[in-house]
Amino acid sequence: MENGIARGADIAVIGAAGKTGEAVVAALPPSVTARRLVRKARVDGDFEVELETGRGLRKALAGCRGVYFIAPNVHPDEPALLRNALTAAASAGVEHFVYHSVAWPFSPSMPHHLDKARCEDELHRSPLKWTVLQPCAYAQNFEAVLTGRSETIVVPYSADTRFSFVSLADVAAVAAVVLSEGPGEHHGATYEVGGPEALSVMEVAQMVEKQTSRTVAIEQISVDQWREQIGSGLDVNASSRLAAMFEFYNHHDFLAGSAAVELLLGRRPMGVGSLIR
Repeated sequence: MENGIARGADIAVIGAAGKTGEAVVAALPPSVTARRLVRKARVDGDFEVELETGRGLRKALAGCRGVYFIAPNVHPDEPALLRNALTAAASAGVEHFVYHSVAWPFSPSMPHHLDKARCEDELHRSPLKWTVLQPCAYAQNFEAVLTGRSETIVVPYSADTRFSFVSLADVAAVAAVVLSEGPGEHHGATYEVGGPEALSVMEVAQMVEKQTSRTVAIEQISVDQWREQIGSGLDVNASSRLAAMFEFYNHHDFLAGSAAVELLLGRRPMGVGSLIR
C-alpha cells in the first residue's frame, strides 16, 4: 500500500483464503491482476479486512474495477457483511460487483440460503453494476473418496437424495469469465451453476466403484448424530443452520441447471466421473 491506499488491481476477491476464493484467483487469466482480501491468517500479498465492521474495505478496494464477494460459510448475518462490502465498493469506485450466492436461495427452511436471497435483494437495489452466481453443491465435497484417500462417505441425510454436483473448477471458471469480461456483458445477470447430471451420494459411490474397482462404504447418520459428532466443534448458530440444510436434504433433491455453464465456458460442465482418480 502507498500512503494508506492500495495499489491498483483489476479484481479484488473477498474471501480469498477459502477453497472457493483460491479457485477463483487461480482461474483468472494472466492478464488480470487479482487482489486477495482475507479476514485472518494474512500472508504476503493479502489485504486483511474486517467484514463485520467494514474496516479496511474501502482502502483495500481502491483501484479495483471488479469485486468477487464470498461470505464466510453459514455466517449469522451475511446481509450485513454484504452491505458493508457494497458501501465500500461504491465509495472506492468499483465498476462491477459479483456475488457468490447459492442455488435455490429462497428456501425458507434453510436459513443460510434465505440470507443469500436477502443479499441478492440488497444487490438488486444497489447503485453498482452486479452479477450473481448460484452454484449447486460441489463435487469436491467428496474429493477424498473420488481420489482414493478414503473409502467411506459419511452423510447426515438420505443417500438417495439427488444433487447437480458441480466441479469447483467450473464454478471458478465461470467466475473468471464474468469478472474478466466485466459488467458490460453480465450486469443484471443471475447464473445458476450446476453440474451436467443429477446424482445421489449412492450413485456417486457406485460410479467410483465401477471406474476404479475400489469398494466405497456409505455411512448414513442422523442429523442429531452429526451435531454430536462431526458438528460438535461449531458454534450453535452454524451447527443449527447446517442441521436445517441436512434436514432439507432428507426430504428434497437439490438440483441446478447447467445451461449457463455451457453458455459461458463453451463446453459441457465436468461430470463427477471426470474427477474420479
